[in-house]
Amino acid sequence: MNWDQWGPGNLSNHKPVSTPKKVAAARGLVIEDADTGFTGAVTRIEKSGGVHLVVLEGRRGATRSFPLGFGFTIDGQPIELLPPAQRTKPQQTRTASGSRAVGAQRAQVAKASRIWVEGVHDAELVEKIWGDDLRVEGIVVEPLHGIDDLAGAITSFKPSPKRRLAVLLDHLVSGSKEDHIATEAMRVSGAQDNVLIVGHPYVDIWQAVKPELIGIQAWPKIPRGEDWKTGMLARLGLPNQTAEDIGLGWKKILSRVNSFVDLESTLLGRVEHMIDFVTVHE
Repeated sequence: MNWDQWGPGNLSNHKPVSTPKKVAAARGLVIEDADTGFTGAVTRIEKSGGVHLVVLEGRRGATRSFPLGFGFTIDGQPIELLPPAQRTKPQQTRTASGSRAVGAQRAQVAKASRIWVEGVHDAELVEKIWGDDLRVEGIVVEPLHGIDDLAGAITSFKPSPKRRLAVLLDHLVSGSKEDHIATEAMRVSGAQDNVLIVGHPYVDIWQAVKPELIGIQAWPKIPRGEDWKTGMLARLGLPNQTAEDIGLGWKKILSRVNSFVDLESTLLGRVEHMIDFVTVHE
């Protein structure tokens, strides 16, 4: 072998082979398969037999699949085609209630203080909007399933400065049945300083959801004596004959609610007041 022909002089004139550029297979990227000359735009990535394939669509609509990796060029320059870059979901900085999110902080152990609401639907709505805040504070929301003996329930709860209670009532307007029940309940021993009863003017918590959210200008008026939920679902054109119908109807409404902006301000202020009340001494 003539070693001279591989001497420094020749090596100095030799151009090293460049490493192909790494390129992610983004939809619409136009590339060429070096072996076949087929040129097309990336339409999707699929998996077949454990191998990731890129599907290219040519100018006339023809499609062909090729294994990801080496063997492709862009404008004549060799590339290594990689899977699409994974999109990272931006970290949420606000909860559904508009409060500042606290990241991965664990929920606190439940405290003795409680928030009571009239029923399951009320509890689900409060949980959806204020659930993150309440878990951080260690406050549990419980449905009452009826308020006729609210005074007795408060007596059994035994409110105290370290065991505060906030109650949210539907249709709490002057002179209503709910108004009389609330007045009587506040006469319970220990209630004056440790129990807060607030309410909204709506017949049902459903009306706290802004009507435009479900495609109507205003919630229909249901005549006195007609079951409110049944009548409401009938006027919305939804099934309304069974308890299951009622539950599914509420789920459809609740699914449209994503944050505090989807609720009437009347309810927002009441719930924020309740949370402040049961956490102020914690």
